[in-house]
Amino acid sequence: MNTIFCFLICILATTIGAISGIGGGVIIKPVLDALSGWPAATISFLSGCTVLSMSVVSLLRSRGDGVKIEKKQGTLLAAGAAAGGVLGKEIFDVIRSFFGNPSMIGRIQNIIMIFLTAFVLWYQINREKIRSRQVEHAAGCLAIGLMLGLLSAFLGIGGGPVNLAVLYYFFSMETKTAAVNSIYIIFFSQITSLASTLMKGSVPEFPACALAAMITGGILGGFAGSVFSRHLSSRQVDILFAVLLIMIIGISGYNVYHYWF
Repeated sequence: MNTIFCFLICILATTIGAISGIGGGVIIKPVLDALSGWPAATISFLSGCTVLSMSVVSLLRSRGDGVKIEKKQGTLLAAGAAAGGVLGKEIFDVIRSFFGNPSMIGRIQNIIMIFLTAFVLWYQINREKIRSRQVEHAAGCLAIGLMLGLLSAFLGIGGGPVNLAVLYYFFSMETKTAAVNSIYIIFFSQITSLASTLMKGSVPEFPACALAAMITGGILGGFAGSVFSRHLSSRQVDILFAVLLIMIIGISGYNVYHYWF
């Protein structure tokens, strides 16, 4: 696949991901599924590395933006996400070994993506009508983080829209606060997932030039996203998020058709 195209997709996806808090993998993964021809394991690995690079830059830049991480809840969620990242990677490897068919794995991932994204879109549309919660119990935070990390690692999306819906509903976070805390969770889930892959020696084959281009795009996207975020209102970020959800459903639907036929 063209290295320049990979770079452009990643810088665009991670810029949007840094602004909205979705990470960017939820865009990178389905686009590469549709166009690259690479196995699902390779795409998940490359996407995870890209989103990890973006999250590092975004978190460093957010320290000067006046939007703070909720230290207690955010750290508990991140700890749960770290454990979930390892578990999600294990489940992915088990299912991949069971089916032995990269197309089947891609099909499963994209079907789950459609249902999750459609649910989040419904929640986003009706968000103001739904009473949010304020979870403070440590066990509850850890359990929620575990599920977020599991989904992130299994789908190879770096957290995606699910993080934001969870932070809105269970923790009553404002849009920009949720975005930063989502990236905080993404960082821990992705770094543990990557560490698990490296320790197990299960790194899939991948084009080295594509990895370099995608990580570079992730770093630049993290910088660009933090700059744009300062000039956008919470309402504008919400609109961007909703448009992205519709696009993701469309791309994932195409991928399901592509893998099936």
